Amino acid sequence: MSNAKHLATVMVEAFIDAVNRGVDLVPVVADSTSTAKISPFIKAFPDRLINVGIAEQTLVGTAAGLAIGGKVAVTCNAAPFLISRANEQVKVDVCYNNTNVKLFGLNAGASYGPLASTHHSIDDIAVMRGFGNIEIYAPSCPLECRQIIDYALAHVGPVYIRLDGKDLPQLHDENYQFRPGQIDVLREGNDIVLVAMGSTVHEAVSAAEQLHAQGISAGVIAIPSIRPCDTQQLQELLKHYPAVITVEEHNVNGGVGSLVAEVLAEGGCGIPLLRLGIPDGQYAIAGDRASTRAHHGIDAASVVKSAVRMCAGA
Repeated sequence: MSNAKHLATVMVEAFIDAVNRGVDLVPVVADSTSTAKISPFIKAFPDRLINVGIAEQTLVGTAAGLAIGGKVAVTCNAAPFLISRANEQVKVDVCYNNTNVKLFGLNAGASYGPLASTHHSIDDIAVMRGFGNIEIYAPSCPLECRQIIDYALAHVGPVYIRLDGKDLPQLHDENYQFRPGQIDVLREGNDIVLVAMGSTVHEAVSAAEQLHAQGISAGVIAIPSIRPCDTQQLQELLKHYPAVITVEEHNVNGGVGSLVAEVLAEGGCGIPLLRLGIPDGQYAIAGDRASTRAHHGIDAASVVKSAVRMCAGA
């Protein structure tokens, strides 16, 4: 993949640069140095990393304590364990108490593939949207990821950033400027619009290109900023299309599909919506990324089929 980069690598580079410019940043890991690809940071700043061992509740509590002490605390571990095992600590120690902790959910979605449901994080956005007082982001490419992280480290308050576990190519050029809340229009169209977050934005872009070859004009909208989100801007963009499909490697409830459904319903738009993701009541299958996405209908080929049917009124 051209200009592809692992988002955890982007994260670590951002941490190193932040400390070099004077940010009092302390990463906390839960025996997750490999997952976080944090070795370059340890080499540069061996006294700044805290490893609490396999103890996610302690991880979050420690980060909250560091933040109360004036540090910029960042947690770096796998999204499924961060969200599930430390749920109460995230809610109380970080969100309720408004501590300056940045939670990085690594290898989100079905990144762990064959390791199956215990290692899949297909509910993290739903959980975090249920908590008050925390900003939520899901970057789709390395450049956007870096800008989101730089913003989060400067922002005072709780932040959750969902990071995919695979190398991702660039979607934006050097002129792109991330702004919290802003909707990212990647492609304009007339017949249907595909809305996605994180790594599935790439599936939506590929699907739109394939649809164009079939004579269907598909727009592509990415939502990197889930909270805050300019819902008025999103509604105005969606109103220009006769149909909407959302695509996410997440349960169809509580993620981008739910966000779009809320915006359409509250705006009285009456536009047909199809939510693609992990179906209600199911878990992602145990398999490689391509097989998992194809099985659940969120790979580019499946999105094309769904869009064709929707445009035909089926």
